[in-house]
Amino acid sequence: MSEQYASDTLKDFVPEPADTRRVVVLISGNGSNLEALIEAQTHDALGGEVVAVVSNEPDAYGLVRAREAGIDAVVLPHREYESRDAYDGALIKVVERHEPDLIVLAGFMRILTPRFVQRFLGRLVNIHPSLLPDYQGLNTHARALADGVSEHGCSVHFVTEELDGGPVIIQAAVEVAEGENEATLKEKVHAREHLIYPIAVKWCLEGRLQYTGQGVTLDGTPLPSHGMRMSHADAAEELDEDIEP
Repeated sequence: MSEQYASDTLKDFVPEPADTRRVVVLISGNGSNLEALIEAQTHDALGGEVVAVVSNEPDAYGLVRAREAGIDAVVLPHREYESRDAYDGALIKVVERHEPDLIVLAGFMRILTPRFVQRFLGRLVNIHPSLLPDYQGLNTHARALADGVSEHGCSVHFVTEELDGGPVIIQAAVEVAEGENEATLKEKVHAREHLIYPIAVKWCLEGRLQYTGQGVTLDGTPLPSHGMRMSHADAAEELDEDIEP
């Protein structure tokens, strides 16, 4: 096509900007995974925008991270509510006020009620420090070391009423080194969390990822029960970690 060609039809057309997909993040503490999402957003690698961060703990450092990034930081202390259901009712109102396309749990240390989960089913994701379904619940690193496993890691999954039991989206593995302790293993797993969470969020916001009730599809293809799996070597390469021969 000639560079001199000018379309009479299109010369006055200005495309409407696509609606930015909106994310609300729920936290209780430091917010390192929140920081990973903010960093991805800064580099246009999130597929949307974190519009609000909500914490049940008033002194959570993640609130500072949110404010420094110009994100609405909301404190909703759970101790001010007489029951878990009453708190989640208030949390629903706070979340819906921000009209999110996706709700991201990033170290939110509360078990959500069925009422909350059902309200946002298919739009609610969490990251867990193990290769699910192994080590659901707390103290995952200590339990993995006690069992003498050779491989550990983290998983991003859709949230359902079963604790840490929703369909897995993506995992990243880490080899458990000889002499590994809880602190070193936790550090390695955290690095992988920060790597895969923005990927999963981007897939969700771009519409590539769908929760079907029976599992998860990516670009229309059903994922295996463990989701997409990033090997130790692949994750280490992405993170510029030294790999022992």
